[in-house]
Amino acid sequence: MFSRIKSDIKVIFERDPAARTFTEVLLCYPGVHALVAYRLAHWLWIRNFCLTARFISQLARLFTGIEIHPGARIGRGFFIDHGMGVVIGETTEIGDNVTIYHGVTLGGTTWNKGKRHPTLADNVVIGAGAKVLGPITLGINVRIGSNAVVVADAPPNSTVVGIPGRVVYGSAKKKGTGVAKFPSYGETNGMPDPVAKAVGCLLDQVHQMDDRIKELEQSEKVIPPFEPSPKSAPHIGESP
Repeated sequence: MFSRIKSDIKVIFERDPAARTFTEVLLCYPGVHALVAYRLAHWLWIRNFCLTARFISQLARLFTGIEIHPGARIGRGFFIDHGMGVVIGETTEIGDNVTIYHGVTLGGTTWNKGKRHPTLADNVVIGAGAKVLGPITLGINVRIGSNAVVVADAPPNSTVVGIPGRVVYGSAKKKGTGVAKFPSYGETNGMPDPVAKAVGCLLDQVHQMDDRIKELEQSEKVIPPFEPSPKSAPHIGESP
């Protein structure tokens, strides 16, 4: 348990440029406080001290704003940045070197018992405000954009954005690391937005139709009105 807490603190210096000293991280990072409480609560949970474990997790929630169920399974190097509003459900499984930001929910979509929360592989990053719901799996190196709602599996090395979440492109790895480049708050130059793209196509069609209607109106003004000639066919009842 203590070795995992040590690794949880160590990764903060790698992922947060604002971190300066070990003492600062230990005293001022709510994500660390919540993880320390979780490690203790989980240790009690797997030994059937369930009530005590839940009480510890609720105390941590009170002081940090982060709710981690003691039944969840979390690997090494887990980092919660800022942390307020994070919720991690009972049957969640999280691999190593995972990073999540504030407002993230790893929740369930059913009231039935059993596996009902997501599984996150190694090196997953989840942007602020994102919701990952149901017994789905996020593959290794998956990136979830801010405020996305993910309800389906995401393949390894992919990035997911939007509501509902859509895979938009594979993530590029930094040379020599194995950690993918990722905008922490879901913003990057040139990131495609499938919804915005669809709306843009509809607007283009509307503009094309509007231009075509204007062309037809102009052509009608050029054509002279029809006037029957003297040699036109006689009306019914008239002799030729």
